[in-house]
Amino acid sequence: YTAAPIFMEGRKKGAHEWIIEFKIPPKDLTLFTKSLDTALMDLNSDYEAKRFNNTTLTMPKVHLARQKLFYDWLKQKNKLGGQHKVPRLSNKRDFMEELLHLNK
Repeated sequence: YTAAPIFMEGRKKGAHEWIIEFKIPPKDLTLFTKSLDTALMDLNSDYEAKRFNNTTLTMPKVHLARQKLFYDWLKQKNKLGGQHKVPRLSNKRDFMEELLHLNK
């Protein structure tokens, strides 16, 4: 998985955007997203405060990654093997945009 911000713009609220490669995808992505949101609120009081009544953040946006998406991304970047890893969390959108484009 990789997660990145959806930035607030004007009156539009922000969110977290996730792209997740599952071994077995969930049957109900909406239910999975709600469960992820609940787990994040349980683990992080700051996230919970920002999610309260959609004050600052809205529900996370989750994309299903095709099989081998992250492998293909690392290969494209010539970063297979060694200590190279997929970035899990980012304060920027560059990784997310590349992965979403490659996921088409």
